[in-house]
Amino acid sequence: MIDVTENIRAASQRIRALEQEYGRPEGTVSLLAVSKRQSIAKIREAAAAGVVNIGENYLQEALGKKQELADIPQLVWHFIGPIQSNKTRGIAETFDWVHSVDRAKIAKRLNDQRPVDQGPLNICVQVNQSAEESKSGTTSSEASELCQQIAELPNLTLRGLMAIPAATDDEAAQHRAFSVLADLFQSLQTSHPDMDTLSMGMSNDYAAAIAEGSTMIRLGTALFGPRQSRIRQV
Repeated sequence: MIDVTENIRAASQRIRALEQEYGRPEGTVSLLAVSKRQSIAKIREAAAAGVVNIGENYLQEALGKKQELADIPQLVWHFIGPIQSNKTRGIAETFDWVHSVDRAKIAKRLNDQRPVDQGPLNICVQVNQSAEESKSGTTSSEASELCQQIAELPNLTLRGLMAIPAATDDEAAQHRAFSVLADLFQSLQTSHPDMDTLSMGMSNDYAAAIAEGSTMIRLGTALFGPRQSRIRQV
């Protein structure tokens, strides 16, 4: 039996310990609970345990969950999956954050389709620093221009960068990859001083991510246990 409450307690304790170990102020790093293909009951348990930030990869799945969890208004919904042009309206209308913007066309559509009464949509630019064909993301060299384009859109707020480096168990390689992204983040803050979010680090590498400056880590099965059998997503 998966104890979501205990998993969240342990993860939060580990995050606080890593903040202390690496000289980060307490509370600097936020936990984003990735609930892709997890049950409503588990998300409710996570919310009761203090989780606020919920990450989803699929629009249709998120729509149903958000409706069923409307009685928990403190939840903040983050879209973290690849974005198709025909899904931007639903994403703009449903989510509070989008972590996976990687081109100007998508940013413009999100801006134009964001309901004004919901306030600006928080945006992280996804950087594919390892140039993996299987992953979305702009290049490090193109990130500056994309950030500037987003900053000029009135219904979006540029918050920072997101990345998923190539998977490796080599801790030194993890640190190097996250350090490169942190350097890019700091250089962009010169032009965009309100950028405050570095979304990097998952179950197998979040210690290195926190060491290198992550402000938000994404944990899924480490909190919720195995995902449900895959259902068709559109």
